[in-house]
Amino acid sequence: METLIVHPKNKEQLSALKAFVKALKIEFTTEKSPYKPDFVAKIKRSQEQMKEGKGVKIAVEDLWK
Repeated sequence: METLIVHPKNKEQLSALKAFVKALKIEFTTEKSPYKPDFVAKIKRSQEQMKEGKGVKIAVEDLWK
């Protein structure tokens, strides 16, 4: 079997997904992120900026100079 990971964008979508899965009698588990949503958003934004070439890369060796 496969495991599906879904990312609802709001509470309404989350509730609908849970109701759908329960109606089909499919087992599921939930996990809460240990990180605050605003922190996660900042990290994702930074990752996008790096993809766009808007970042600076520093070699590990240069950290000790």
